[in-house]
Amino acid sequence: MFKAMRVAAAAGSFALLSAGLSAQPAAAATHLRCDTFVHAQDNDLGIASCTNPTGQTWRFRAVVVCGLAPDVVGEWVTLQPGAYGESQGYCGGIFTSGVGAVGVDERLV
Repeated sequence: MFKAMRVAAAAGSFALLSAGLSAQPAAAATHLRCDTFVHAQDNDLGIASCTNPTGQTWRFRAVVVCGLAPDVVGEWVTLQPGAYGESQGYCGGIFTSGVGAVGVDERLV
């Protein structure tokens, strides 16, 4: 019975994803064009680099998940239309296991 419930739940999740509904968090970049990554020589440094393709001014910041250490956010960066910028957050402390994920929080100015 429990196996059938797990299969039904998995099928329902697949149906939602197949229908084009995403489970992305509200902080995901939706207007800016952004790349997020971990620095090549420092796995404690998360970076978000964004370009503003819109006709409006936006601001954004990196949102960095730090494993066992507290998560961090980068400085706000304001982008005029057509501009590029980077925001970064550093996972520090003795309990960090490095960057687990990097997201983007964006706001219309």
